Amino acid sequence: MGDDLNDASRALAEALRELFESLHLSVRRYAARRRLDPGTVSRYLNGTRLPPWQVISDLFTDVAEHRGTAVTTEAIELVRGLYGTAVDAASSPKHAVEILEQQLADADHISRRSSVRGDVLGDALLDRTQRIADLETRLNQLEADRIAERKRADELAEAHPDVSGLLRERNALQQEVERLGEALHEAQVQRAAAEGRCDLLERQLEAVEQAAATALPTGQQSMPKILVVDDQPDNLLAMTAVLATLEQDLVTVSSGREALKALLDHDDFAVIIMDVQMPEMDGYETCAHIKRRPRTRDVPIIFLTAMGTGSEHSARGYAAGAVDYISKPFDPWVLRAKVAVFTSIYLERHK
Repeated sequence: MGDDLNDASRALAEALRELFESLHLSVRRYAARRRLDPGTVSRYLNGTRLPPWQVISDLFTDVAEHRGTAVTTEAIELVRGLYGTAVDAASSPKHAVEILEQQLADADHISRRSSVRGDVLGDALLDRTQRIADLETRLNQLEADRIAERKRADELAEAHPDVSGLLRERNALQQEVERLGEALHEAQVQRAAAEGRCDLLERQLEAVEQAAATALPTGQQSMPKILVVDDQPDNLLAMTAVLATLEQDLVTVSSGREALKALLDHDDFAVIIMDVQMPEMDGYETCAHIKRRPRTRDVPIIFLTAMGTGSEHSARGYAAGAVDYISKPFDPWVLRAKVAVFTSIYLERHK
């Protein structure tokens, strides 16, 4: 474990390591069992990253199955207490800056990688286009030299096998050009999204560093609302407590359908904070409905989830239309900073 861990994070990590070691499994094997990244599991166990409570709950389940006996209530409550203390200790402006800086580094990496991929695809596309142009020139010359009157392409190919080969090569290149064009467009869209995320994260960092997360602009203009969507009452209470310092009206609902109704009843939401895992209509489906409505498609949505922020989850979240994706347990400073930025954007847009 790292030397710079605070006491709360160290105590939690030691408890998790004791539980994990009782399984007699390697980190890689356990990560494969739970479909987690091995590096992420290692960070959970060395205390450098705070795991979602669901990960700890799964560990309890696996330990109970391995031992053949249920984990005692006292053990669960002990770890829950350590977990709560670690969450509180991690909730600081400094920790928020660290999280946002890591997110900014990840977004910058995606932007640079997409840019390089776009350059490679662009060069390949230019090469194939030039080769098609050369083939077209050769075909035109053959047609002019060998055919006195207009004939169909299949008659031309039958009469001149060399022309048939050129036609096949041209058609194959045209298909490749179409494929490369689609891939280039995808890379350009990915880079644009990453650049937009970088810009947003820089604004969030500025909000944290200037303590703007708890001092939003006030004045004659009325403050916009925040919509919080989560099917768990405890989570709604926690987010209400975290966001109460922003002096904005909070509208809390417990399902995707209630969220859609709230958006019909009000038109002044600065941001939506939405849980992903909900019964009947999950966060992805709810987000898709919101983005299909002209009236609500521009309201930014932050996904909040206990499933982690792996690439497979975040990619689905961004594809659904979310602007951000953060995991539980969330850092209160980070969440307030993100909401503060979107509120400022909303106020600037509606001046």
